[in-house]
Amino acid sequence: MALPSLALASGGRSALRSSRSAARPAAESVGRSGRVRAHAIVPALARATARDGRARSAAATTVAQFGQGTFEIRGGGFGHGIGMSQYGAMGFAQHGWNYQGILAHYYQGTSLGHVPNSTVTVLLNDGAATVNGADDANGHPLSPTKNFGVIAVNNKLELISDGRRSAPFTPPLRLTGTNAGLTLIGHGTYAGALVFYPSPSGGVLTVNAVDLEDYVRGVIAEEMPSSWPEQALEAQAVAARTYVLADAPVNPDYDVYSDTRSQMYGGISAETPATNTAAEATQGQVVESAGQIVPTYFFASSGGHTESIQNVWLGVSPAPYLVGVPDPYDTAADDPYYRWQDALSLSTAAGDLAGLYQGAFKGITILARGVSPRIVTARVLGSLGSSTVSGSTLESDLSTYSTWMSFTAVTARASGGSGAGRGRATSTRNGRSSRGGTTSTRHRATKRTGRSGTRHRPPASPSGGASATSRPHPSSPTSGGAGIGALAHSDRALTGTVFPATPGASVTVERRGVSGWSAVTRASVTRSGSYAVRVFGPGLYRVVYHGVAAPAVRIGG
Repeated sequence: MALPSLALASGGRSALRSSRSAARPAAESVGRSGRVRAHAIVPALARATARDGRARSAAATTVAQFGQGTFEIRGGGFGHGIGMSQYGAMGFAQHGWNYQGILAHYYQGTSLGHVPNSTVTVLLNDGAATVNGADDANGHPLSPTKNFGVIAVNNKLELISDGRRSAPFTPPLRLTGTNAGLTLIGHGTYAGALVFYPSPSGGVLTVNAVDLEDYVRGVIAEEMPSSWPEQALEAQAVAARTYVLADAPVNPDYDVYSDTRSQMYGGISAETPATNTAAEATQGQVVESAGQIVPTYFFASSGGHTESIQNVWLGVSPAPYLVGVPDPYDTAADDPYYRWQDALSLSTAAGDLAGLYQGAFKGITILARGVSPRIVTARVLGSLGSSTVSGSTLESDLSTYSTWMSFTAVTARASGGSGAGRGRATSTRNGRSSRGGTTSTRHRATKRTGRSGTRHRPPASPSGGASATSRPHPSSPTSGGAGIGALAHSDRALTGTVFPATPGASVTVERRGVSGWSAVTRASVTRSGSYAVRVFGPGLYRVVYHGVAAPAVRIGG
């Protein structure tokens, strides 16, 4: 739930879940450093291996029938889109809104209630554990200056210090310390107690039993930069407090995780003066609807409009407080995720979507969008078979920031005999088409982790030089002309496909010169999306459709 160090994810006891029985897609938040974190509802490995049992062999995929291609994705926002946008909350705060108004906007029809302090149990680690600062172990005094290792032996727990082992403790083993907190070596310092259980893995489970308000202090800066406006931090504090109380415990031994499966939690180590002030200013406050605490999901960036829960997690019932609303200030702090684009080679996209179509991959048709432009369902099209999928499936398989997406595919190849020489497409790098200065500045990363995400608004033209709508120069050595069948056997011709094809659309052919790309001719696109255009001179050409360029093709020379 943090924002790129902010906290994109959710709020409450399991930030990105409204139900523990159903897997939910990851959510992203901004976090302390300003980097977006991905908040997964289920472990990433489980999601990656599930994939509906589909084979993922890119080697077995087939791309479109025409040459090399570009598959461009344009989208907006980062995260599931449900509830509070963290960048949007910052924008509202900058425009004079208080935290009560911010929360009322994102969680429609709700009001603020109050809860007493209580204890939250947080899983910190599963594995080896060494603690400093403890002065008591289940009623037995300890030296707080010493380090104590905790090990599991025959379903009991033992302490190790200075090479000496204690008598076995019947779990749970509870260590407490001074007001300075307990340090779990390699993890951080925590208020409250550290409670240990034998783990099925053979190590120990380390659980922090902490007061609710101390827990909130340890969450805020992990989910939102502490430098953000006071009212945004206070909205985050209430969302975090509400979220942890809104759901049932994830395990009999602990309520929540300390990572993206719930909310990011860093304990005392994560606290800052600004975020502690936000926690104190909102102490005990929670978001309620009809007197009941509600799940306060949150995420990094909406792209300008949030989404209704049933349009994101299909099968979940609508909730009146989790409906899509306009988010006019989501561009705050030069939000790098407000608009983004990613250009893949067509073969890379085909491999990512393997198992969702049969035959040659053609493209994606949007069947339904939510109240925002986020995809609810879409059709992945193949020449021999297609399938209907959710927007969340596409987001996961294509490793995008959100389900707010549109797709354009453009292919090109050279057709010619001995006079022209067989044309060839220029090389690709890492599956991205080589397109001069217009390749997306966002590096595509491992699915749902570590995305870099520099803001990149779709350019008016795919690169320097003339735009895709520039008029051909009168003296350019190209022309349109003969039909596709004839041009396919022409000495020098470019043929290919576009998807989706719009009525009356055309492609622009550009030629590389000393000063960059310039438009030389256009060709109409058929209803099926194919085109053909003759070129009369050797050179490096590319075809541009709706601002998306196919890989450059060299003809003759």
